[in-house]
Amino acid sequence: MFPRLFLLLVLGLTFRTAAAQTGTAPASRNLLPVPTEVRWGKSSLPWKAALRPQLDGPVDSVVAQAVLRTLNRLHRNGTAAPPNTALPLQIRYGRVGHPEAFDEERYSLRVTPMGVSIDAPTSLGVLRALATLEQLPERQGRHIVLPEVDIVDQPRFAWRGLLLDAARHFMPVSVVKRNLDAMAAVKLNVLHWHLTDDQAFRIESTRFPRLHQFNTTPGVYSRAQIRDVLAYAAGRGIRVVPEFDVPSHTTSWQVAYPRLASLDTTYTPYQSFRTSNIALDPTRETTYSFLDSLFAEVAPLFPDPYFHIGGDENDGRQWRRNPRIQSFMREQKFLNAKGQPDKHQLQTYFNRRVLGMVQKYGKQMIGWDEILGPGLPPEAIIQSWRGKKGLTDAVKAGHRALLSNGYYLDLYFTAASHYTTDPLPADSPLTAEEKKRVLGGEATLWAEFADSVVVDSRIWPRGAAVAERLWSAASVNDVADMYRRLAPVSRQLEVLGLQHRRAPEQLLTQLAGGATQVWPLRTLAEVLEPVKEYKRHFQGFTYTPQTPLNRLVDAAPAESEVARTFGVQVDSLLTLAKASGGQLPRTSPARRLLSQLQTQLQRWQLNDVQVQPTLALNPTLREYAPLSTQLTLVSTLALARLTQLERAEAPKPEWQAAALKQLEAAKAPAGQAELAVVSAVRRLVEAK
Repeated sequence: MFPRLFLLLVLGLTFRTAAAQTGTAPASRNLLPVPTEVRWGKSSLPWKAALRPQLDGPVDSVVAQAVLRTLNRLHRNGTAAPPNTALPLQIRYGRVGHPEAFDEERYSLRVTPMGVSIDAPTSLGVLRALATLEQLPERQGRHIVLPEVDIVDQPRFAWRGLLLDAARHFMPVSVVKRNLDAMAAVKLNVLHWHLTDDQAFRIESTRFPRLHQFNTTPGVYSRAQIRDVLAYAAGRGIRVVPEFDVPSHTTSWQVAYPRLASLDTTYTPYQSFRTSNIALDPTRETTYSFLDSLFAEVAPLFPDPYFHIGGDENDGRQWRRNPRIQSFMREQKFLNAKGQPDKHQLQTYFNRRVLGMVQKYGKQMIGWDEILGPGLPPEAIIQSWRGKKGLTDAVKAGHRALLSNGYYLDLYFTAASHYTTDPLPADSPLTAEEKKRVLGGEATLWAEFADSVVVDSRIWPRGAAVAERLWSAASVNDVADMYRRLAPVSRQLEVLGLQHRRAPEQLLTQLAGGATQVWPLRTLAEVLEPVKEYKRHFQGFTYTPQTPLNRLVDAAPAESEVARTFGVQVDSLLTLAKASGGQLPRTSPARRLLSQLQTQLQRWQLNDVQVQPTLALNPTLREYAPLSTQLTLVSTLALARLTQLERAEAPKPEWQAAALKQLEAAKAPAGQAELAVVSAVRRLVEAK
């Protein structure tokens, strides 16, 4: 043990324990995910002090490079400084960790005025500790310091993933890498790389080169690029699990090789984002020989032992329309209770054949919850996207399982909705033994409406809420505190190179015709959100893989922070009014809230006059003019209601009825976007 570290430990510097003092969880400050145990001290590491790493463990280039990245980001790199001029960053770990083996990620981290120490059983714990260390800096007067703290931490779930869809819109290597950096920052540890779908096959194949030659849009990963991404991920303690979706979502396969088709049909590159319901023929041996040859080629590219075969959204219509396939099902007795051919049994047969191939190449198979059925071997892992019941059924049938239902980032739901979704909620029907088979979960970003430009803004910062849910204890569930910490995390991600703020702003500037004209358009855009779920497909605008994602809806935030903050302020004001018998108290907090709301509403009320000339000049912006007009009308209603509250006047029934009717009209979307402030104004109008 190094003498300085020994002295640091012996001194036993006194820490304040928030949990002991208040009976609540430790103060989280800016940490996300919240660690298992945190004790904050009263002092800090000297703000000028550089840190000199001292590694005590097996030689590992991953740890060495990660330490240098962290020191550079903290601006405390003392690797070249004389030994006596830098404080120690003492790092001890027992062995090199392997994420694919679910090796331990626990760690302890201590910061004192004398230096920093990290202890972990494996190198993976060191990487997680460094991610925490990078979130510690806070302002103290004019300086940025590392506060005194003692942390003990470990993840709740071993599998904490992010699905990135590179099939519908190609994601260049640079995009993948910066999202790996973001994943590492919030301790996600599995990149689920969705590489094939109806629209494209994104890996170059030497055995079947036509697979990637008929993509609907350009973009394919070379073998060298695959290795580059895998090395980059490994350097951050992140596994990469590839997905090759079969038997459905394979139009691109059948464009290239018609012999795989279930019907005697040839296909052209798929020009839609709707589910095609086109499936491979599961009755021909040539289908399986093709898959076997393909898997023999691609499986060795990915060292992770898990291999995702998709298996979702096959409604069996093509199998029902083929008499030969129907005869096969009868011969094999794949029949339902009514004696009719059962596509579920045929898909289970297909899944079993594919499972054998995957295992042949040393992999464990994962599939979406549609693959679950009687006769599916328990080795298959089930990923539930259709509902929590799928996860429960899978676990009770003996399978290990992952949850994605509730974590679909492309549905544009709030961070709170993802945060309050738990793979193992308090009312889980699973036994203690069954719960052990729940590996964790994955945030999911399907890319119909996310290209390489806007994809970051569709994942972050909401993806960090999922990361905390999968890492931190179930008791860490304060939604307001989660949102408070999302703000500094968002800034941290921006420093790491994420484009979740920069890209939408650049798009707004382009739409406005220049930076000097952008502020009225920004005022409108920041209170818009894309319509929820998959409604963008059904509102009069047809999207294809070639459609540019450069409209105002693409610059609008997935979750409007401005609208959310406005809603919190409205609810706080109403709470104060309710506590005072329905009238607004004359206290400073109430008056301050009232003034803030009035200022914001007046800005929105006046913005329509400023932005309408910009909307009129740009054909792609004209469709959003009704939303700007509605923002003025909604703001006027809210200001009137605030005046009533200020005067302790109850709203007249006829005024309230007319206002609610107007608010209902304001909910109507335009340009696949909707006003995000309507619900908060409705609560204000309805308040007694």
